[in-house]
Amino acid sequence: MPIPPEIEVIINRLNQELNSIEQKAREGSNLVRSILSIFSDNAIIIQYFAYLNAGLLFVETSRRQIQITIELISPDDVTALEIQEAGEDLGNILGRALETKIRVERIIHNLEELQ
Repeated sequence: MPIPPEIEVIINRLNQELNSIEQKAREGSNLVRSILSIFSDNAIIIQYFAYLNAGLLFVETSRRQIQITIELISPDDVTALEIQEAGEDLGNILGRALETKIRVERIIHNLEELQ
């Protein structure tokens, strides 16, 4: 069964957000590394570094979850309930992605202020 258009919209939005998080988290990691070389004992900078790495891990695990969800709703005998649950799961991932993106952007802003 083809993936319903409503689910495709969520998947496409998720992929866009995950790509953005990945790009920004990598950018932030580069910034934080240079600052860590100067302030190696600064707890806030270390937390930023940890959160940016957690953001990259979130991207990786979310992409796996999306793929698993696609595989679950692809068979011809998938039920409407399974499709609804998949949409809810993807919506939850999207919510977490938006929260992660906002936090990563704030961290980058704070890091840029330090330079």
